[in-house]
Amino acid sequence: MLSSLRRVTLTQWIVVSVIVGVLLGALFPEFSQSLKPLATIFLRMIKSLVAPLIFATLVVGIAGHGDDMGRVGKLALRSLIYFEVVSSLALVIGLAAVNIVKPGIGVSLGTGPATDAAQLAATKVTFEGVLDHVVPDSIVAASANNEVLQIVFWAVLFAVALTKLRGENRERMLGFCSALSDLMFKFTGLVMAYAPIGIGAAIAATIGHSGMGVLLSLGKLVLTLYGALVVFALVVLLPIAVLARIPLKAFLRAVKAPYLIAFTTASSEAALPLAMEKMEELGVPARIVAFVMPAGYSFNLDGSTLYLAVASVFAAQAAGIHMPLSQQIVMMLTLTVTSKGVAAVPRASLVILSGALAMFGLPLQAIAVILGVDAFMDMARTSINVLGNCLASAVMARWEGALAPAPAT
Repeated sequence: MLSSLRRVTLTQWIVVSVIVGVLLGALFPEFSQSLKPLATIFLRMIKSLVAPLIFATLVVGIAGHGDDMGRVGKLALRSLIYFEVVSSLALVIGLAAVNIVKPGIGVSLGTGPATDAAQLAATKVTFEGVLDHVVPDSIVAASANNEVLQIVFWAVLFAVALTKLRGENRERMLGFCSALSDLMFKFTGLVMAYAPIGIGAAIAATIGHSGMGVLLSLGKLVLTLYGALVVFALVVLLPIAVLARIPLKAFLRAVKAPYLIAFTTASSEAALPLAMEKMEELGVPARIVAFVMPAGYSFNLDGSTLYLAVASVFAAQAAGIHMPLSQQIVMMLTLTVTSKGVAAVPRASLVILSGALAMFGLPLQAIAVILGVDAFMDMARTSINVLGNCLASAVMARWEGALAPAPAT
């Protein structure tokens, strides 16, 4: 019996926990709310990993090159070009989907938690604010709040400074960071053993709180998003993987567990440590994983970008406001700029969306309506964010001629 249980993979345990969580949430909604602490424990353990893991892997990845900073600069430039091209394609697909399906037609904006919408609208997100937010006042505060972009900025400067050291001090610090990186991956393995319990509890609490009925009233919006994300994966991500000669079977095996964790927890942070580990196992060099994955966390949010396109035009449709394509494109460009570097903001996509709606004179009541099903949409967009970043790291490795041969099956 015990030997059979040991053969069950983490992915299989997660699938089982999701099924159990849905059943508990649907059949015992009140009891399911008592399971929230189990989900909170898992998310907090994962969040405690993020800062030291990103710091250690990024420092080793950059300082390990010695004085070859040109190589790091090329990787950064290539990554940013890739991020912008793929994010733009996500916007195009999102706009096409919402204009074809028109999920906002016939939706009433008269109900919903308006106070939450007002609070979100009061949070102003500007490009200048994002730039100002990049530099931390304190690396301790940035780590405590899991401000990923700030941690990346500080770690890059730290790594560059480390390359300027010579002799024993440099080797000691580099050895410490290398050991810390290895340790945090082992730590990740321990936390992942608890993942099925935390994920099952999170699903049960979500279903028990929102119920299955909320999906029916706004099912067209939810299905539009899910359909557009599937199209994006098949029309954009799959061809990129084929063109970059990424071993598809090995890649899918590597990403399935991080993908499921992201989907079930709606948290990129929860999936990040395992995703980094799996990409290294796939053959992506640690230096590329350490840079591309954290950077993508802020600049390559494909799922969130596509969601913003769908949700913003949905708001106009629900209010009966005609938006010409030219105005839609201007709004998408605004969303693209203001969404950079705010992944750590709670309900970041809704914050950005509310600011755009106010800017373009669209009703904020749409936010209140979307809040009813946002948990279910967040699961989908977050998992695509993780999938897209995993692929980005593999593509960058191939671009630099550094992707190791596919592991044996």
